[in-house]
This record gives sequence, structure tokens and C-alpha cells, in this order.
Amino acid sequence: MAYTEDRAAWFEGQGLWQHVPASDWNDWVWQLKNRITTLDELEKYMVLTQDERRGIAFAGHKLSLAITPHFFNLIDRNNPNCPVRLQVIPREGESIISREEMLDSLGEDEHSPVPGLVHRYPDRVLFLVTDRCASYCRYCTRSRLVSNAQDYNFHPEYEQGLRYIESHPEVRDVLLSGGDPLLLSDKKLEHLLSRLRAIKHVEFIRIGSRIPVFLPQRITPALCDIFKKYGPIWMSIHVNHPKECTADLRAACERLSFAGVPLGNQSVLLRGVNDDAGTMKTLVHRLLQMRVRPYYLYQMDLITGGSHFKVDVRKGLEIIHALRGHTTGYAIPQYVIDAPGGGGKVPINPDYIEKITDEEVVFKNYEGQTYRYPLTNTPVTRTIKSASTT
Repeated sequence: MAYTEDRAAWFEGQGLWQHVPASDWNDWVWQLKNRITTLDELEKYMVLTQDERRGIAFAGHKLSLAITPHFFNLIDRNNPNCPVRLQVIPREGESIISREEMLDSLGEDEHSPVPGLVHRYPDRVLFLVTDRCASYCRYCTRSRLVSNAQDYNFHPEYEQGLRYIESHPEVRDVLLSGGDPLLLSDKKLEHLLSRLRAIKHVEFIRIGSRIPVFLPQRITPALCDIFKKYGPIWMSIHVNHPKECTADLRAACERLSFAGVPLGNQSVLLRGVNDDAGTMKTLVHRLLQMRVRPYYLYQMDLITGGSHFKVDVRKGLEIIHALRGHTTGYAIPQYVIDAPGGGGKVPINPDYIEKITDEEVVFKNYEGQTYRYPLTNTPVTRTIKSASTT
């Protein structure tokens, strides 16, 4: 169902936790300690469907259940198809594995020269620094290792990873991910950033995090001071639906922006969550209001047990086509498929070009009207007279 936008509405407050002192509510450690992680805790607050109960029973074998109080407040407890609820409460579909799905859908393990480091692209590496998240997305690409429910035995080796980067001068770009790197303490995070910034050939440091969405209280002044000290640090956050754009998230993004952290957003195209143009248009407008540039719209990776979230690629193209020309170019993410098995990100675009010849490019605009751009130069008359000589 399409999301109906209320431009003035930004969820704020403590919701179900009004009784908690504000000093606790705004403490990110309190939020982590009070996550909802069991069936009994969930049933204190809501009536679950049988599909959800069966999914929760299976979660301990695939990907643990965890939802921060901040994010739980965004769930419509009376709607089993709530787009926030779908993302974090397990369903029985997670236990169904399709032939096309893979445990390591992006082939990260075979591109891992040392534990916790993935070197797939020539000039950049992915540094997986933890296997924990504040909350667990049910479509997680790294569900094999995140939360350790599948006993994947993931142990990132910081020093080995740092030494590998130091010894490979072609690496100019390092992306910290996991799990979620912002779950590390300020001390550990500063250690990693200081070591990376000391490597002369490392030009670009990025962080991929859903912490600002799940746990905006983590974006403290002290953390922002670390980013200022070692910046520029670029950050990609992960918002899938407009309901996730809370007043607290907006404030966290403002703190990050004022600390000099450029922000982008990565969304995953998910059935029943954001697979219609109206919802996506509302989302990208909200992101820009929060100083966040829509960056990627991902076709969901072929993770095991993810088929109930899968959206037809043609629907994704339809959504991008519906955005182009109907909103600012800043608001339009690049639709990509991360090639199964480790081929890297491949852009997928609507087909605007009808043909290219030696003479011209023939294409359609967002309204479907045809235009031609000439590739030849055919002088007709001279408009500029040659300077006279004496």
C-alpha cells in the first residue's frame, strides 16, 4: 500500500517508554540494554501473527531478534503489514531457502585476504569490524555472520587488516562496516580512524551504518568530535521507509552534518515496504530534508530465506522512471544490483535511449516524448568573420 505523506509529521517522543527518565531514554547504552530480543518481550507490547511466531522460533538458527525501543515505537502494532514491522520482526519465510539463494551472496569470503577484510575492487577495501548491530534487519546481506546465530565464527582481526592496508598502496578508499561499526566504543573507533588516517595512501574513509536510524542517541557530541578530528569521514546511512525518518534521526543527521560528515542513504528495495513510487518519492524527499543525499537503491541480495522480500527488477526500474523528471535530480538514487557471487555493483537504469547511430542519439524524456541529439557537425554558414591582416 502506498504511503500517505504528512509533511509536518516527524515521529518524536518516547512512545511506549514514557515512564522512563529522559536521561535514560537518550542514553544509547540504555537503548541497547533494553532491546526487545525475545518472544515474551514482544508479546508484552503486541499481538503477533502465527507467521511471526513461527519466524521468531526459527530466528535463533538464522539471525537473532533485536529491536531498540526507539525503533520499536515506529511499528504499527495493529497492522501485520506495517513496513517497519516487516523489516525487524521475523516471519516464517526466513526458513524457506530457494535454489537461487546463497549463504555468501556477494562472494565476500573468497575476496577476503585476512579475516574481516574484503578486497574486491582494485582501489578500495571493505573492513568488517564487528558482527553486531543495534537491531537486526530480516533481509540482512550478512545474516550468515551478523549476530552469530549461525555460528559462523567471525573474528575480525584489526591489526591484520590495518597491516594489509598499509602494505597495499593501491588501496585509497576504506569502508568500515560489519555489523555496525558505530556500536564500537569511542575509544575503539578513534583507534581505527587514527590508524587509517595515518596511512598516507588512504584518501577516503567511509562508514556504513544503520545506527543513526535504530539508535540516534549514539550520535553524541563526543562521537562527532572524533569525526571532526579525523575527517572528512563519509557516511552512508540506511533508511528504507519514510516512517523511519524521525525527529531524533533528523537531529542526529544534523549533528553529523555540522561535524563535517557528508551523508548518503542506501535503501534496499523490499516487497511490501517501499516497492511503489509514492513511498519512494516521500522517502527521498524526507532524506533531503535531513541533509542526506539518496545514494543507492539496491535490488535485494540473494540471501538465504529472503525470497518473501524479493521485488521484480522491472518494478525497481518503474520506480526510478517515476522519480526522474518528477523531483530534483538530487533526490534520485542509483538503482543497482550487487552482482551475485562477487561481481560488484552494476547500475540498472530505465531505457531512455532508443538508438545511437553515427549521426545522432534518439531518446525519450521522462514524459515519453522523443528527442534527437546530433553527433555530427555540419557547417551551414560562417557567422564569425576572420580578423583582417595587414
